[in-house]
Amino acid sequence: MALVRNILTISAIILTGAILTVAPIEQSMAAETLTRTELCGKLQQQVQHAITEHAEAKRAAKAKALQKTGTRFCASNKQAQGIRSYAQALKLLGVQPVDD
Repeated sequence: MALVRNILTISAIILTGAILTVAPIEQSMAAETLTRTELCGKLQQQVQHAITEHAEAKRAAKAKALQKTGTRFCASNKQAQGIRSYAQALKLLGVQPVDD
């Protein structure tokens, strides 16, 4: 009986330790997740930089049009559509969108 109680006590201590170890990791991952509004801002900056860097590219004019579309979407609370527009503009210029 005492052996079973000791095993249960040790198991409870180990599980508690595991839970306390994992909780801060989940919180830090949640803190790093960007909102759509924040992602709109990051992508807008990235697209602007990419257009400046690739101004001579064949598709720069189309990318600029997609940037304007993305800006309008993000400003009118349609962030998902704005993010897609920015991603398309970056893809046209051969740039990988930020993942943050």
